Amino acid sequence: MAGFSRVLGAALHGVDGAVVEVEVRLSSQLPRVEVVGLPEAAVRESAARVRAAIASSGGRFPDRRVTVNLAPAGLRKSGAGLDLPIAVGILAASGAVPPQNLAGLGLLGELALDGRLRGVRGALPLVIALRDASASRIVGPAASAAELGLAPGAPVEVASCLAEVLESLCVERPLPTVAPPPLPPASPAPNLSVVRGQEHARRALEIAAAGGHGLLLRGAPGTGKTLLARTLPGLLPPLPAEQALEVMRIHSAAGLLDPDRPTLVGRPFRAPHHSASRAGLLGGGSPPSPGEVSLAHRGVLFLDELPEFERRALESLRQVLEEGHVQLSRALGRFRFPARFQLIAAANPCPCGFFRSGVRDCRCDDAAIGRYDRHLSGPLLDRIDLHVHARPVSFALLDGQPGVASREVAARVVAARRLQARRLAGSGWQTNAEIPGDQIQRLAQAHPEARSLLGQAVERLGISARGAHRALRVARSVADLAGEPQIGPPAMAEALGLRFEAASGWLPEGDGR
Repeated sequence: MAGFSRVLGAALHGVDGAVVEVEVRLSSQLPRVEVVGLPEAAVRESAARVRAAIASSGGRFPDRRVTVNLAPAGLRKSGAGLDLPIAVGILAASGAVPPQNLAGLGLLGELALDGRLRGVRGALPLVIALRDASASRIVGPAASAAELGLAPGAPVEVASCLAEVLESLCVERPLPTVAPPPLPPASPAPNLSVVRGQEHARRALEIAAAGGHGLLLRGAPGTGKTLLARTLPGLLPPLPAEQALEVMRIHSAAGLLDPDRPTLVGRPFRAPHHSASRAGLLGGGSPPSPGEVSLAHRGVLFLDELPEFERRALESLRQVLEEGHVQLSRALGRFRFPARFQLIAAANPCPCGFFRSGVRDCRCDDAAIGRYDRHLSGPLLDRIDLHVHARPVSFALLDGQPGVASREVAARVVAARRLQARRLAGSGWQTNAEIPGDQIQRLAQAHPEARSLLGQAVERLGISARGAHRALRVARSVADLAGEPQIGPPAMAEALGLRFEAASGWLPEGDGR
């Protein structure tokens, strides 16, 4: 149809790409450019960038009314990545580009005034969206080439300027394609062998790694809580390719991937400052972007000085820990961000840090200690599987031989994860910590004596149903580390002792600690 063209683009919606049909129509009215279809400010401003870029590339902007429709009209479009499809659509509608060459074409890129193509935020989810929409040819900016090459099954051509794209479309000559970037070396995590003493906490860290459990470390300053937490990534198995792509999509949408080396090798480790707001943790902004809990997806979220965080921000984590995702409802729409992370938290026993530490006298009064403790609600603590006290370490231990290295512990963790993978095959759950409460009784495979021990703990300690299920998950991980098909009484006793320290007074001998 003369004066009409259609080409595919894509826009970010949360951490996912959404395909946008860019329709352009020229009409014999006073010259003007109208962009409709819920465009955000950056998209509305594209008209000025496109006009200048076409002129700089030797083209002629049509001297007619230009109407650009971005479909679907109900999806709010943001970002400057629609510049290139708008420019090509306008030139095709004016006859400068053969419209038949736009069939199945997907375009991404922000235009500079001189016609250069700039990289776009979220290039990876955008190109995946175009691939899933069966675009037969995808062209993007050379500035995002490394990131575009991460999308499997989507050969992407790249160009450095608008003129190269126009020449390729007019003479039907392909542009250079991008190859997947090489894997960079992984950033090593601190080795567990540098942690001296703290056998109880080290054992809890191994169980947490084996089953994907949350862990709260309490203790006086300087007892190694932060160091223990930072060793956890070195104990976890490598990310499978599918999960690594999922994580990179989130970091791409947040604009955090290195343009030159965008590949993530290890699991993410996020450690936000305790001044982080609720929006900083969960995500937000306009348009909404992922927060720390989503950036830690499939990795570790470390919250140091846990009681110092704003209480409202901490309470917002309760639903996320249960569901594994963040659901934001805004005027712009509903956004779902993945957030299946492993929470590791550290806390002092009081504001000065030395309450009942045995190191020095505590300077806090009862009221200050009470206010400090009230920052952490019972429902939040109930959702953390393991609670461990890190006690002061003597100089003899500090000056002694190094402990077990991360490599040895990681081997045991991998073996335990393999057992879980076989048990949970086809369920969609990856670790024991993800098993829902209505399935844990069936999948835990606990010995009757172990169930009896859990029942005694529930009665004597007043444990909630959620707490009992979480103890059962931890016991399953303890048994997996030992290679046992059933949860025996020793595994259950160790799980209860690690979650409810008050249980240690009546647990039977041989609790494995």
